[in-house]
Amino acid sequence: MVQSQSVSSPDIDRVWETFLRHRVNSFIKWDLVRFFYDNPHTVDTAENIATTIGRDARTVQRELDGLVSADVLDANIVGGGRVYRYSNNPESRRLVTDFMRACHDREFRVKAIQHVIAGLGFTPHHDF
Repeated sequence: MVQSQSVSSPDIDRVWETFLRHRVNSFIKWDLVRFFYDNPHTVDTAENIATTIGRDARTVQRELDGLVSADVLDANIVGGGRVYRYSNNPESRRLVTDFMRACHDREFRVKAIQHVIAGLGFTPHHDF
């Protein structure tokens, strides 16, 4: 008999748990944070950003808006369209920088990935 294991949050610092639960709580948001971290002067539309990172524009729009609400990004109307840019908030920028640096550590990255997966509500199942 195979028993399914319960999904529990991995051991992760309280700061990162909060960051992953309320700011970067999906892999698309993680991609977007990485994109703006690597391209801090970018100001662009959701459609162009989606094309650049190879994701669906509607999904990217929703996740960009979530990052605006989480104070990771700013949004403005320019020429009748909404554009996004990396937040100038020093605390948000520090958190993103620290997170990106921490992701260089494989153990941290694995725990963060597990935390995002657990937060998305996936549970393990087996098809035999």
